[in-house]
Amino acid sequence: MTELPPRFVLGVVAVLGAIVGSFLNVCIYRLPLRQSIVWPASACTACSRPLEWYENVPILSYAILRGRCRTCRTPFTIRYPIVEALTAAMFALAWWYYGPGLLFISRIVFGCALVVLFAIDLEHQLLPHAVTLPAIAVGFAFSFFTEPGWRASLVGIVAGFGILMAVFYGYLWARHIEALGMGDPKMLAMIGAFLGWQMMLVSLFAASFIGSLVGLLLIATRRGTMASKVPFGCFLALGGALAASVGPNLVHWYLGNL
Repeated sequence: MTELPPRFVLGVVAVLGAIVGSFLNVCIYRLPLRQSIVWPASACTACSRPLEWYENVPILSYAILRGRCRTCRTPFTIRYPIVEALTAAMFALAWWYYGPGLLFISRIVFGCALVVLFAIDLEHQLLPHAVTLPAIAVGFAFSFFTEPGWRASLVGIVAGFGILMAVFYGYLWARHIEALGMGDPKMLAMIGAFLGWQMMLVSLFAASFIGSLVGLLLIATRRGTMASKVPFGCFLALGGALAASVGPNLVHWYLGNL
């Protein structure tokens, strides 16, 4: 049997990723509204007209329709093609990096959860339990068959949740201010479930570093103050993505230079 060209397979995986990205957009829009993500079919959010199948082709439909509803001409958010393109790239890169196998599926599920949480937290400052809690269970289930192993996953869940809960109550006791949302500890526990406790710590460190840089930039440009709230879930998503991709190499480099 003739083997398919690697570039063709990579292209098919990317197309599949774009299709999944279209579904992630549904999750991003409906979960904060507590609506079903499977019913009804997609419709224009302005005029409520159900979209035809050819209006739902990832990326292409947005470009052909110039980002507007065909009926009422209301602009669609640019988030739609961005999420679809990002998910397509994530699928292709994960296939290239991990190859076919259970680890690829685990990392794809993890990446999709990060995309949804990032987008919702950025827009609503909310990390839905409907994403984080099932993802913790799924990540732990994967750990019995692939990286990081169930022990590292279990420690990652407990430590991830415990660290941020300690920060939450410690800051509340010292400053009488809620420094974090209650969704952040669950999100870090989710990261620990998929990546294990070591990469969970890398994720937390990276998220804190990126968040500090963004906070300083907002203060420097007078767009924020020391009291301004930033969506920490977005930084956890970036930290989780970094840890899942290059985290082990960063740890080996750091330990080798001690």
